[in-house]
Amino acid sequence: MIRVALVDDQALFRAGIRMLVASQPDLEVVGEAGDGREALALVAQARPDVVLMDIRMPVMDGLAATAEILQQPDPPKIVMLTTFDLDEAAARAIRQGASGFLLKDADPEFLLAAIRTVHAGSSVIAAAATRDLFAHFAEAPQPVPASYGDLTEREREIFALAARGLSNAEIAAREFLSEATVKTHISRILTKLALRDRVQLVVFAFEHGLA
Repeated sequence: MIRVALVDDQALFRAGIRMLVASQPDLEVVGEAGDGREALALVAQARPDVVLMDIRMPVMDGLAATAEILQQPDPPKIVMLTTFDLDEAAARAIRQGASGFLLKDADPEFLLAAIRTVHAGSSVIAAAATRDLFAHFAEAPQPVPASYGDLTEREREIFALAARGLSNAEIAAREFLSEATVKTHISRILTKLALRDRVQLVVFAFEHGLA
């Protein structure tokens, strides 16, 4: 059972998400909060696996709450919720360690899939907003870190494909590799660049003009 916490200042929105999540046999809502400060107490008490976190809330916003939660030992996965296609705050949350972001009007099936995806250790980004969001980083790219030079030629090829949003299966098919080999390459790339997951890889690529 995947334990889910809902954090949003709109009670009606929380009610809709709660009904959706509770309808699934493998998902369970373990608590709700109306602002970031309440979210800190909720996470400490309920120990959810996944938190759906609104970005803009009173008292303490989702960014501040996310930063504090992710500093705790064994923190939950956090998915940011936003009403804006282009949201720099969502990108900042990803830098802090959030597992991705979704638009509040996402299809119910996509939201449910996102919960399961981040719980399994992957990341998720509202697909329609990905390129536009990260294009903001490309406007003033930062210098490429020396760590990028530690990647092998093959790892740079895999990095470029992953930065474009290709899945392991798609990269494997394109490069005539097994998925296991691609997964190994991705793991090494993340380690060398000190990145947590593929979402941070995409951010890294756009921030440094590599995408």
